[in-house]
Formats: sequence, C-alpha cells, structure tokens
Amino acid sequence: MAVSETARQNHEQLFPGHVSTLKVTDPELIEVFDNFAFDEVLRHSDLDLRTRLMVQLAALIGCRALSEYRIMLGAALANGVTPAEAREIVYQAVPYTGMGQVFDFLHATNDILAQRGVRLPLGGQATTTPETRAERGREVQERIVGADRVQRMYASAAQDELHFQQFLSANCFGDHVGRAGVGVPARELLTFAMLAALGGCDAQVRGHVAASLNVGNTRQDLLDVLTVLVPFIGYPRTLNALAAVNEIAPASVKITTNA
Repeated sequence: MAVSETARQNHEQLFPGHVSTLKVTDPELIEVFDNFAFDEVLRHSDLDLRTRLMVQLAALIGCRALSEYRIMLGAALANGVTPAEAREIVYQAVPYTGMGQVFDFLHATNDILAQRGVRLPLGGQATTTPETRAERGREVQERIVGADRVQRMYASAAQDELHFQQFLSANCFGDHVGRAGVGVPARELLTFAMLAALGGCDAQVRGHVAASLNVGNTRQDLLDVLTVLVPFIGYPRTLNALAAVNEIAPASVKITTNA
C-alpha cells in the first residue's frame, strides 16, 4: 500500500519536509495510518484546519499522548493556531484532567513556544478576580449548562458536599472556562474532545454534548470532532462519545439497509 497523494499533501502541509522514523522502521503501519488520518478521515469532516488541530491537541492532552502532542502543536502553530490559543487549550484542560496530568503538557507548550521565539509569559486572559470569580463563574456556568440545571445541582447537593458545586462555579467556570482568548462555543468543542479522549467520563460527555448544543454548536460539529479524533484516541472512546451524541442529539433521519 502506498500513501495517497492527498494524504501526502495534507501531511506535508502540517509537517513540511518531515520524514517519520516510523516510516523507515514500520512502513506498513505508517502507510495505513497516514492514508486514514490525513485522507480518508478528512473526507468525512468539515472542520476547518485550525479547529481540527485545536480539538486534536485537546484530545491528545486527554489521552496523555505527550510525544504526539509536541509534534501536533508545532503543526498547529504553523497553521494558524496562535500562541494564546495554544495556551488556552492547556489551561482549559486543568479542570477536566487535573494539573497532575496537565503539568507536563504545560511545560512542553512553553518549551515549544520559546523555541519559536515567543516571549513568555503571554498576556493575561483572565476575566475574573478573587472577588468576582464565584458570581461571574456561575453566570458562565448557567449560560453554558443552563440555569435550571445549575440551580438543581445546588439544590440537590447535601450540605457537606455543597462546596463541590461552589468549586465548579468559581474554579472550573470562573477561573478557566470563562477566560478570554477562545470563544465559548470553541471551548465546548475542546472540552468535548478532552472528555471523549479521557474515557470513563460518559456522564460528563453527555453533559457537554448538551452544553455544546446550548452555546450554538450542532450535532454535525460534534460528529466532525469525533471523526478527526478517531485515529488518535481509538474506536472504544470514540464510539462511547458517539453514543452520547446520539442520546442527546439523535439523528433526524436514520439510514436503513436491506438485509
């Protein structure tokens, strides 16, 4: 099997002049992967290049693929993703994957930005202060998740666990999701990609499918995200996330075949 011309061109756009060492040691696998990831998959997704690279970076954080993340970040920065956007992807991951997982990705991101001559630290994008984060965060949370749902979450929380709801509002949504630099609809696609890649987050994936629809994304947007993630996160996690999409936003028309 040879690498298709379309796959070769798409690969070259992302990684000009780069020849993978795996192409030398494992040519059969790389031919299959390149044809799938850089040709076949892209024929079934309408995401623009920047958005595709951003959700793939988010997913690579989610599945702890640091080496691949480094490679894809370089491609992203060379194809329109800004340093500020790259940083926001990493910051966005903190409340969903935890700093323990994000730590190495943050250092990798800073290393790559510095190698490209980007002066650190980048300008701030915080939209809250210690005094406003709880109130502002809850406003952002209600916009994304829905005010009725947030109110039910608070009302149903036992007294000794109410602080977790307060953490969600102030820290997750106030400190992180409400930041500037990446718009809310795009942030929801990033979160969806991260959670799908993490695995074991079925309830949270369903919640963020609904949230993504609340902020203007569509079923097709979510399917397009999953399509470009398949080569990087595998079928089990992709199909679990697909099941969540179908549960929350079922297809209006189902295709049937005759036996």
